[in-house]
Amino acid sequence: MSTTALTGAPLLAVRDLSVAFDRGRRRVLHQVSFDIAPGQRLGLIGESGSGKSLTALAVMGLLPDSAEVTGSVRWRGAELLGQGERALARLRGSELAMIFQEPMTALDPTMKVGRQVAEVRRLHRSAEPGRVRPLVLAMLSSVGLPDPVRIADSFPHQLSGGQRQRVVTAMALVNSPDLLICDEPTTALDVTVQARVLALIDQALTREQAACLFISHDLAVVAQVCSNVLVMLDGRVVDGGPVDRLFRAPEHPYTAGLVATARLDLVEPGSRLPVIGDFYASGAAGPQ
Repeated sequence: MSTTALTGAPLLAVRDLSVAFDRGRRRVLHQVSFDIAPGQRLGLIGESGSGKSLTALAVMGLLPDSAEVTGSVRWRGAELLGQGERALARLRGSELAMIFQEPMTALDPTMKVGRQVAEVRRLHRSAEPGRVRPLVLAMLSSVGLPDPVRIADSFPHQLSGGQRQRVVTAMALVNSPDLLICDEPTTALDVTVQARVLALIDQALTREQAACLFISHDLAVVAQVCSNVLVMLDGRVVDGGPVDRLFRAPEHPYTAGLVATARLDLVEPGSRLPVIGDFYASGAAGPQ
């Protein structure tokens, strides 16, 4: 399976997206295709190295110059592949936003975090003098950061990993984007704060009727957030469909293996833990 079409006219239409390095000799993403319509939430799951984050970076135009990207990425009907950096920068942080998996690489270590959130707002939205600071403090508070004044006046290295992740979340949401790409947005958060951040993302998406591409290893979180899901393996989309059907009765052996290894509560004490390879029946195609 290479294409999952969601209902409604797509905001984002990805067709045959492929990425290669070493002058095309090492292909790491293979003809990935999907649509995301307004208000739709598409999950992207798979093992580490399956191509999930690479897909998101390719959509955002954030791959290094050494990457050879082919196929099509259309935003509201306009092709993004081949666009210059200036044109893409106008979309990023405004219509398209991303919560990155590693906040230390997403934050400028030389700037206080409040100023970084404010800069995202000023770059893409007109703001009256004196109105940006209260908005920044409100956003920091909304993602569960106590004492937002202290947080805003801190440098990234003065915050914990979980606090930095919440700052990155505030930056992504400050302009109410039309498409939010979440790359493991709750990895560094404890369970209580994770629930609060997920609720904030849900409220923002619902309020703005925004679309979401949600990348996660946590199948329970994907089931909570998303309506549809794609399964990736070795840079390819190998399965996809409605979350309820895919997780309740997986048909592809790789999907069945992912679901089983996430449900260790069902394993009898003393029995062998499930291994994804066990779910490839005799004669079935395994990982390529």
